[in-house]
Amino acid sequence: MTLPISASPSAGQGRAITRAYMAMIVSNVALAFGPWLVRLADVSSLSSAFWRLALGAPLLFLLTKLVRQPVPRLSPGMIGIIAVGGLCFAADLGSWHIGIHHTKLANATLFGNAASFVLPAVVLISARSLPDRALTAALLLAGIGTMLLLGRSYQADTHYLTGDLLCIFAGILYTGYLLAMNRARGVLQPVPVLLISTVAGMGPLLLFALIDGGAFWPNDWTPLLLLAIGSQVIGQGLMVYAMGHLPPMVIGFGLLIQPFISAVIGSWRYGERMGLVDIIGGLAVCAGLVLVRMSKAGQSAPARLEEVS
Repeated sequence: MTLPISASPSAGQGRAITRAYMAMIVSNVALAFGPWLVRLADVSSLSSAFWRLALGAPLLFLLTKLVRQPVPRLSPGMIGIIAVGGLCFAADLGSWHIGIHHTKLANATLFGNAASFVLPAVVLISARSLPDRALTAALLLAGIGTMLLLGRSYQADTHYLTGDLLCIFAGILYTGYLLAMNRARGVLQPVPVLLISTVAGMGPLLLFALIDGGAFWPNDWTPLLLLAIGSQVIGQGLMVYAMGHLPPMVIGFGLLIQPFISAVIGSWRYGERMGLVDIIGGLAVCAGLVLVRMSKAGQSAPARLEEVS
């Protein structure tokens, strides 16, 4: 039995799905620059996570006015869902930003994107079914491509154990955030969802940053502003938009774009030359994206987890 996504889309739905795919790709490209910007920031790990949300929130508020997506009156249940999503995201950012400074960028990219594999697993378990052949091939290609892309640079070392574990924990928390946002996008428009979840995460991150006692006020605001605009407003904004048109499994799969882009950034910024194996891995991820677009899941509107549970 294959995963029940939805009926075949109409022409209008097909165009919306195509736009959502483009949004998902741009989103992951923008998010892939996040680790580099965290490294460039002259504040503590937790402070950079807080400023990402704090600087992004006013921009998202202005965006709700610009695109005419006001924050509606929410039911207690929906407030709870978005609040849980915001808390998961805050904990994810805190753990990942700390982990980035305690392990290699390749390790952080690999483990921080654990949602790429955890989210499809959650969907399959919830649906009690299996993906079609195209989606299965896409997942295999993406997994192999990611291992090839990061395999040479990944290094298992007890020196990196703390950072690796923090990044794995962040990847699991990010899965919780994506699941909560998927539920919320079944009811709300994208910008209000992201604004509310961003505000929900600011308080905990501010508290953690102050308790941590590290550098809080930056001397150079540029990396933090770019982090807020690129990762929080553009990256997460387009991701939440895509969630309204693509199944959760496809969203999780799209996260695998980030390791490839991170490798390109490393090659460009730090002189980490990409070899033939890295290029083959990146091409495998790209081929997987084409296959997932051709699969039944990739041509369908999203099914919320409560619909397949």
